[in-house]
Amino acid sequence: MATKTWQINTMERETADGYVKNVIYRVNGVDGDFNYRVTGNVDLPKPSTLVPYADLTESQVIGWVKAKLDANQAGTVASIEASVDAEINKLKTPTTATGKPWS
Repeated sequence: MATKTWQINTMERETADGYVKNVIYRVNGVDGDFNYRVTGNVDLPKPSTLVPYADLTESQVIGWVKAKLDANQAGTVASIEASVDAEINKLKTPTTATGKPWS
């Protein structure tokens, strides 16, 4: 099973109040020499109380992203992580190859 790391690539915000309205995220999976990355984005609803933009942390925004993904469809976070594992397994145990048997 791959080690998966969620990261925030970038965010779109309103400059007037710092409201983060869109987040582009990455999920990096690594298993030994094999790695695979998934990138996506989510639109976030405007909360009644805003966290000042300068006070945001990556882990906080990742929490928002995961909550929004699972709010859209339960199990989405687990599905993304499972797809990373599946793609790394394909890299580790390929079922097809290219080349030729002569030089």
